[in-house]
Amino acid sequence: MVQPFAFATATEILFGRGQASVAAERVAGMGRRVLLVHGRDGARAAWLADALVGQGCAVAGFAVPREPDMDLIGDGIAAGQGAQVVVALGGGAAIDAGKAIAALIPATRPMLDHLEVVGRGLPLDHPPLPFVAIPTTAGTGAEVTRNAVIGVPQHRRKVSLRDARMLPRLAIVDPALTDGCPRAVTLASGLDAITQVIEPYVCTRANPLTDALCRDAIPRGLAAIRRLMERDDPGARDDMALVSLCGGLALANAGLGAVHGLAGPLGGLTGAPHGAICGALLPPVLGANRRTATDPGTIRRLDQVARWIGAAFDTPHASMAEAARALSDWSHRAGLPALSALGIGPEAQAAAAEAAATSSSMKSNPAALSPNDLRRIMEEAG
Repeated sequence: MVQPFAFATATEILFGRGQASVAAERVAGMGRRVLLVHGRDGARAAWLADALVGQGCAVAGFAVPREPDMDLIGDGIAAGQGAQVVVALGGGAAIDAGKAIAALIPATRPMLDHLEVVGRGLPLDHPPLPFVAIPTTAGTGAEVTRNAVIGVPQHRRKVSLRDARMLPRLAIVDPALTDGCPRAVTLASGLDAITQVIEPYVCTRANPLTDALCRDAIPRGLAAIRRLMERDDPGARDDMALVSLCGGLALANAGLGAVHGLAGPLGGLTGAPHGAICGALLPPVLGANRRTATDPGTIRRLDQVARWIGAAFDTPHASMAEAARALSDWSHRAGLPALSALGIGPEAQAAAAEAAATSSSMKSNPAALSPNDLRRIMEEAG
């Protein structure tokens, strides 16, 4: 018997090399006053700004040099006054920032009223501006999710601004935009993308559509990240972009788990990069979930994940303990730092273990993990 489920995503998704060439025309069709949100280096977005001007648009740029927090989003809202459409070109930070800015420019309540955990979690009081997402890294899948992760420094937390209407009007996923991405960014963002197809596959809210996405994407992503650490392979770039997209679709419609339940607090407490935290936590979380899980269906799924990992990292027919060790060893040989090298010490780990209990991601983890279990996971992650 198939349990009832829902599935929502961006109004339209364009995937494939060359799709970015239509971005300016499509954005201009939504409004002529454009806020272009981009990463630290605005020169990397010049091609799109010029194309938008060529379509008769007035373009204001807004840089996102770090993972977004409340102050940065406030500055973006100010920069976007009068905009009719918001487009974000960049990594997950730029896309989350653009999504939040598009949502909050029309809002009349204070930002904090809409934030989860530290605020009131109220729905938006006005519809967001049209939003177009164009990722330049393969990692977060934020181009097809309904939330934006925002740092709240006074609470030392990262929390979500979430509303179904925040789903982008258009997501353009052009793998060519990820070509030449630095090795460290490719590794961390790629492991984040892989985490975001594994956690929805084993979580308590998995459904037939998210299963279909994840079953293909997990082995595809594991093979692609290994190839990309050996050479800059366009085919592997295409695969990782697809895996990232599938992860966004899956997490938005099924959920995540303990990796992201811990990664949110750890990022807020320390400022360490999200993808690298997820990559370090994934192997020990998988091991802890397999040791703790009691549901036979969950155990079968975790064992299938172990076999996929084992096949990718030369450990065929691996148990979860063997697969997790193989993934961890390979990741660190490829250059992934341990948690301690990211500046995450015992104090932050203890605080994160307690804070994770209120995380939305933890609610769908496939096994009941105690704060002591979570502390042991972080100790394993270094």
